[in-house]
Amino acid sequence: MVLEILIIGTALVILALLFVVIYNKLIRQRNRVENSWAQIEVQLKRRNDLIPNLVETVKGYAQHEKSLFENVTKARAAMMSAKGINETADASNQLSSTLKSLFAVAENYPELKANQNFMQLQQELSETEDKIAYTRQFYNDTVMKYNISIQTIPTNIIASVMKFEKKELFQTPPEEREVPKVHF
Repeated sequence: MVLEILIIGTALVILALLFVVIYNKLIRQRNRVENSWAQIEVQLKRRNDLIPNLVETVKGYAQHEKSLFENVTKARAAMMSAKGINETADASNQLSSTLKSLFAVAENYPELKANQNFMQLQQELSETEDKIAYTRQFYNDTVMKYNISIQTIPTNIIASVMKFEKKELFQTPPEEREVPKVHF
């Protein structure tokens, strides 16, 4: 009788420890997902801070490109007011597209391309875009690990009981997945 109680007690302690270990692992992974999303937001904020300087520099040379400047400004405003992963991803992709147009216009102005301020801003923005791409990839890797954890046995049992929910990946819109057409 005492032996049976000892065995049952030991089993309960082991199950309790297993629960604590798995729960703490899920908490760490969820926090990593939230942190990696915050890193994306830091880089997006950096890009948003650089854009007005870039637009003002280009405006001085390309004054007749008013609609382009308006599109960049609208895309930046949408980025700053975006809420949630999907809305932020869409706004970020729209902003990237308008920035490509801005740089394409700049190609038509040799004096602008030679302007030191423009070159520095373009370099900083390019570096920031690289950081955004890296942080998106890191976020998606972190989300994938977290989602696998909450969907596999035995952690899925604890995740379900403790209401851990699947996180969404940062998606690229379909139009950006297409291979660009190059004409010579």
